[in-house]
Amino acid sequence: CDDPSKVNVCVGAYRDSTGKPWVLPSVKEAERRMLEDPAVNKEYASIVGDGRYVELALKFAYGQDADMTKIAGVQSLSGTGACRIGGHFFAKFVGEGTPIYIPTPTWGNHLAIFKEAGLDVRRYRYYNAETNGLDYDGLLEDLEGAPEGSIILLHSCAHNPTGCDPTLEQWSSISKKIGEKSHHVFFDSAYQGFASGDAEADASALRLFVNDGHNVALAQSFAKNFGLYGERTGTFSVVTNNPEEKEAVMSQLKLIIRPMYSSPPIHGSSIVRTVLNDEGLTEQYYGECAKMADRIKSMRTLLVDKLKEAGSTHDWSHVSSQIGMFAFTGMNSDMCDELTSKYSIFLTRDGRISLAGLNESNVEYVAKAIHSVTDGKSITAA
Repeated sequence: CDDPSKVNVCVGAYRDSTGKPWVLPSVKEAERRMLEDPAVNKEYASIVGDGRYVELALKFAYGQDADMTKIAGVQSLSGTGACRIGGHFFAKFVGEGTPIYIPTPTWGNHLAIFKEAGLDVRRYRYYNAETNGLDYDGLLEDLEGAPEGSIILLHSCAHNPTGCDPTLEQWSSISKKIGEKSHHVFFDSAYQGFASGDAEADASALRLFVNDGHNVALAQSFAKNFGLYGERTGTFSVVTNNPEEKEAVMSQLKLIIRPMYSSPPIHGSSIVRTVLNDEGLTEQYYGECAKMADRIKSMRTLLVDKLKEAGSTHDWSHVSSQIGMFAFTGMNSDMCDELTSKYSIFLTRDGRISLAGLNESNVEYVAKAIHSVTDGKSITAA
């Protein structure tokens, strides 16, 4: 596209206030230290990856006081690879063809990953297009209606694509319902720290479920929150009942990984390990992560303000109340197509926009364009 006004709010990757990718200074410092460390080499990692990295990554997710003797964890090829390992694990040990329920809507790759792993992919209600909010009652009804022992895929924070998360009280009720039905819990965590700017707060749902006694599985990614998109850095883990069960699970995970990709890449994991293994770098990283989250929050607020200034009379409060990288606007596919064809604003056709693609130089243009295509039309389902 040659239009000088073009805006890309499609890609789920952070951009700074000038619209450029941002490599975190803590990541650069970690790489500098790695480059100067004579002990660093390019040898293969083990099948399960860098053990110290995995330990630090899991404590980042489950908490510093987590009982690591009961958590089986392996390094993965970011969150996508973690979902694939987890899907294979469940298909092998809960049973091929076991239903896995994913939210409507969800990240587009979930369906293909779990279908390819041999699971029966089904849907549960999550987002209510009539209210542009969480379909909490529908969610609970679908969990109740799912066959006992189904797998339930949950976004741990900053739901993609809606940015609409349950409250902690609602999470507690969801946990209770899943326990009553003996369902298996599979969390996908792609935005911890990046969602609210507080990694501890963003882990609240996961930790609540563990405290409630669920043997959760977790797919964890460091693509968004560390900006390591191309490094493919993540983990897959399962909370077990005891150290013996942990070792049995680890053995089976090795058997899954070995013919799949043998061993993971080491550069991204070494960056995360270097940062989280150093108190000063960890503190610096938390500040940088909060900076990214705060910029996105400011763009969320500014977009709504600019829509009002443009003359829009729609209620955009759902955009204000959502969290994380994306805003689920309520625009339909025709509106999205018009934004692209007429204004060179590129977005997914479900109305999701990446707020990271906005900045003070383009947000007014985007707001006026959105007003143009939505004026006099509904942004909620009839």
